[in-house]
Amino acid sequence: MYYNTYYPVRYCSVTPTSYYPYGQMRQETTTYKSLEEALTLIKNAVSGEREDELFYDYLISEAPSQEEKEIIESIRNDERKHNQMFRRIYQDLTGQTITSPTDVEFEKPSSYIEGIKKALFGELSAVERYRNIRAGLPSQYYRDMVYEIITDEQKHADKYNYLLNLYLSKMMKK
Repeated sequence: MYYNTYYPVRYCSVTPTSYYPYGQMRQETTTYKSLEEALTLIKNAVSGEREDELFYDYLISEAPSQEEKEIIESIRNDERKHNQMFRRIYQDLTGQTITSPTDVEFEKPSSYIEGIKKALFGELSAVERYRNIRAGLPSQYYRDMVYEIITDEQKHADKYNYLLNLYLSKMMKK
C-alpha cells in the first residue's frame, strides 16, 4: 500500500494503472462507444453476408491446391459462425432479426491472388470495425463473443498471409 501526503491510495486490481483514494474500487463505467453505434455496425456486418459468400466461393473455386481450398473453406465457415453470433447479439439486444438482401451483385477480383490480397485487408479492416462493436456492447458476455470473432479475424489474416507467401514462394521457384 502506498500513501501520499494527502490521501491514502491503494492499488486497484480492476485497472492496474489506476489508483483510487481510500481504497475505493471504481464502479464499471459505461462503454466509450454507444450501443446504438454497435448495433448499426452489427447490422452492416451482417448485411454483406451474401456478397461475402459469393466472394469466398470464388476464392475456393480458383484456389490452385487442395490445401488452399481447405484453408479458405475454414475461413468461410468461421465467417458463417460470426454471422450467426452477430445475429444473435442483435436479436438479444433489440428483439429484432436482421434481414439480408438476396439480390446482391458480386465484383469478381481480377485474379485469385488479387482476391487473397483483398481478403487479407478485409480481415484487418473487420478487426477495427469489430473493436468498435465490442466497445459499445453493454455486458461482458457479448463483449466476449465479439472478442472471439476478433481473434478469429486475426487468425484469418494470418492464414491469408500464409497463402500469399505460398504464392510468392511458387513464383520465386519459376
